[in-house]
Amino acid sequence: MAIAKHTHIAIFGTSLIRKMFNEGTRLKKEFGADNVYDFSLGNPNVLPPVEFTEAVIKIMKKKIPYKHAYMTNGGYAETREYVANFLTDEQGVELRKEDIIMTCGAGAALNLLFQAILNVGDNVVVSIPNFVVYKTYVENFGGVLKTVPCQENFNLDLEAMEAALNKDTAAVIINSPNNPSGVIYPESQIKDLSVMLERKSRELNRQIYLVSDEPYRQIVFDGVEVPPILSNYSNSILVSSYSKSLSIPGERIGWAAIHPDAEDADLIMQAMIMSTTGMGFTNAPALMQRAIVEVNGITVDPEVYRKKRDLLSSPLKEMGYDFILPHGTFYLFIKAPGGDDIEFAQLLQDENILSVPGSGFNMPGYFRLSYCVEDNVIINSIPGFKRAIKKVLAKVS
Repeated sequence: MAIAKHTHIAIFGTSLIRKMFNEGTRLKKEFGADNVYDFSLGNPNVLPPVEFTEAVIKIMKKKIPYKHAYMTNGGYAETREYVANFLTDEQGVELRKEDIIMTCGAGAALNLLFQAILNVGDNVVVSIPNFVVYKTYVENFGGVLKTVPCQENFNLDLEAMEAALNKDTAAVIINSPNNPSGVIYPESQIKDLSVMLERKSRELNRQIYLVSDEPYRQIVFDGVEVPPILSNYSNSILVSSYSKSLSIPGERIGWAAIHPDAEDADLIMQAMIMSTTGMGFTNAPALMQRAIVEVNGITVDPEVYRKKRDLLSSPLKEMGYDFILPHGTFYLFIKAPGGDDIEFAQLLQDENILSVPGSGFNMPGYFRLSYCVEDNVIINSIPGFKRAIKKVLAKVS
């Protein structure tokens, strides 16, 4: 086999998402775009705020020396300062620009971080359901991703997580609001997790970092708040992007923030900055770094996604689909009728409905719907969802 073994294994999980997206492209050619209902990819359909567009135009028209040139690998000083000030208010911990690195999205931030903190054989612990590419990010640097079960409501199972920690554990990664479940871990759990990590770090004589991946922090509904991480655990590192909050996933702009009191914080930041060139990122996009400062915290309106959530979830609930209503992201994570997520995804595909089996998130028996789509896609898909679940119920009876 010419392809590397670890890459061959990694392809399965990531391909479930892209495979369904590619199937959507094929089906649209065959049946017409209006007759295919693609809920596969978390690709925001909401336009960026008008302030973002105006900021980009303003920057492009303005005469700025070396506007599109390389800059310091960590990013523009003014952009890092802006992010530091924003996070100081959000997290309740005073950050400096030196605690921030601008990156090519959250994925780049995680890769740079794992390059900095992982030795070969180290492990990173994550609760299921989890974003499948975490495994690839960790394995890129000789690490091992250890998955642990969650509670029935998708919250963290701290006992299971603690049991997974050992002398080779470098970090725990959490993702809240969670992709794919949409669950937001409550602050009580974050506090309990922090206490447990402090205790286990002492017992194992190794600092365990808490890595919080937060690209959906601004996409929340129903008055629920995402608790701060930095003020709860000093050995914590945040990563995020503007892909969802500004609806610009293709622009690849994000950041990582290291708690100033974290063990070896300065060394980790130096390592991440040094690694940008070797990893092929060099620096985060110059235009986007300038634009986010101009936008100054403005985001898309999460109510748009809340309305889409309700437009989809209400009829599905009436049909008998079983799920926990999410308070964040733009995903529904639903128990597969009949129990087989691959089989039910095929039943949906027979109705020209594209979903992602839960196996792609290390949680078979569920499937994910991404409702960041036009309203008419949701509305017109409802009869197909009804026919699919009826087929399963008919088999059972």
